Amino acid sequence: MWFKRDHRNRNRRLGRGHVLDVKLRSDQARAVRVRLLSIAGGIVFGTVFSLYLIWRTGEALLDRFVYENPDFAIQSIEVQTDGVIPAETIRSWSGVRLGQNLIGLDLAGVKRNLELVSVLDSVSVERILPQTLKIRVAERTPVAQIDVPHLDLSGGLVFSVFELDARGDVLQPVDARLCTVPASQLDYTLPSILWTNLAQLQPGHRLFSPQLQGALQLIAAFRHSPMYGLADLRQLDVSAPGVIQAATAQGCQITFGLEEQDRQLRRWRQIYDWGFQQRKTIATLDLALENDIPVNWVLANATPPINSKPVKPSKFRRKNV
Repeated sequence: MWFKRDHRNRNRRLGRGHVLDVKLRSDQARAVRVRLLSIAGGIVFGTVFSLYLIWRTGEALLDRFVYENPDFAIQSIEVQTDGVIPAETIRSWSGVRLGQNLIGLDLAGVKRNLELVSVLDSVSVERILPQTLKIRVAERTPVAQIDVPHLDLSGGLVFSVFELDARGDVLQPVDARLCTVPASQLDYTLPSILWTNLAQLQPGHRLFSPQLQGALQLIAAFRHSPMYGLADLRQLDVSAPGVIQAATAQGCQITFGLEEQDRQLRRWRQIYDWGFQQRKTIATLDLALENDIPVNWVLANATPPINSKPVKPSKFRRKNV
């Protein structure tokens, strides 16, 4: 019995030793993990803080030596245009001021500001270090206009004018007082197009209509036709499907089809020449028909005189895009 008791007591003592050893090793491992985590956290924090300091230092250096450097302040804004809008007006549209930092200037924003102007077709903006901004613009050429009637404050009837380029883009007319050439030398005799959907007349918006596109093509073809200089297109009605009703300044009513307009203009000249020999002037003419060409005549002295016009467009207008 004594032997057995002693054996059990010895086992308890040995068990306590093993338990203490396990606890010691666990505490040591935990301490090592905590120390490693602290070191790793310190390294990460130190790296992030160092990167932050480098970033802030770099920003401060850029601000001092680049973005706030007076050597990069804009001293000149060069403007090149192929139209009649003065350079000062284009500068004001760009929103750029002298003294702004050239390096920090948002070129995309300047380009976007100018592209929002409906009369400008294309824009390029370029930095020329150290102090010059260069702006190049191409202006749209109006080929027709749309007159919109409305009442003024006194109840009178007035007209707002929108212009169209050769593609049908709606343009806000430029004030003639802002143009770089005398108003007397500008071509203001634009044909007027009768357009009923007034909600679509937004500057920069393109009008899509077969009749309207046909009218714009007719205007372009007329400038190079044998009738240019002998008649003056004054008004084009695009309300009827498939045809264009044109009125001239000489009181003639011409109906055109949408296809083969060059051929129709040549036939108009042939009929005009025959009537001239007979001392007659065309009153109405339907060129939209293929075979039969209905025509009504009046005496030549019963029509308004024909104003002579140059064979080519005015040199102050760009060629149609």
